[in-house]
Amino acid sequence: MDRSPVTVPLQTGIKVIDALIPVGRGQRELILGDRMTGKTAIAVDNNINQKETGIISIYCPLARKAADGGQGYRGVRDHGVMKSCIVVVATGEDTPGLQFIAPYAATSMENISRSRAKTC
Repeated sequence: MDRSPVTVPLQTGIKVIDALIPVGRGQRELILGDRMTGKTAIAVDNNINQKETGIISIYCPLARKAADGGQGYRGVRDHGVMKSCIVVVATGEDTPGLQFIAPYAATSMENISRSRAKTC
């Protein structure tokens, strides 16, 4: 399935990503990589950069340990971005059903927030 062209770009705050990968508003992005490669830092920096734009960011880490999942939450909370960010966490200690459903729950929250923003 082809991706639609980006008409309204979303500035992530990381110049390399903004230059190489056009991220559009409303798109879902999956960040994959090995351990300790900076995936959480990219997601948190993106959420922090959206603080003054009025965009609601939804962050859904799938972590092996609860401490790893809370790392992104602490970064968002410490920068005062929780008013415009939703965090849905599933850890390795959760049941397999919760781990499976967490990304879908985050996606449905995104759909609800988008439909409410259009009606306001």
